[in-house]
Amino acid sequence: MARSPRPIAATGACLLGACLLAGCAGPRIAEVAPIDGVISGQCHTDMVRGAVGLAASDATLARARVDSDSTELQVVRGAGDRQGSTNQPVPVTSGGSRLTVETGRNNAITGMSCS
Repeated sequence: MARSPRPIAATGACLLGACLLAGCAGPRIAEVAPIDGVISGQCHTDMVRGAVGLAASDATLARARVDSDSTELQVVRGAGDRQGSTNQPVPVTSGGSRLTVETGRNNAITGMSCS
């Protein structure tokens, strides 16, 4: 009795389906940690100025705290009419252990400073 060959298209579809299912799991987001493994506690805003204009989500705020080398984070509601924009210059500040993030309308980051 001769065996019928497996259809190649069906085998390929099964492999593709397995790949698609595996792709749904996606990589998990790593815990926010400094690249060198150490937070000095001396705040610097020069590395986090790019966060201005982004939504002040928990993940964004945590990343900003770590990237600024701060041990503390304070979020304050700023002026209601000021919108966050990546086009607005943010002065570079340093000193202290706290990063203060100012938010405006729609919870957008409008400014930040060290204290």
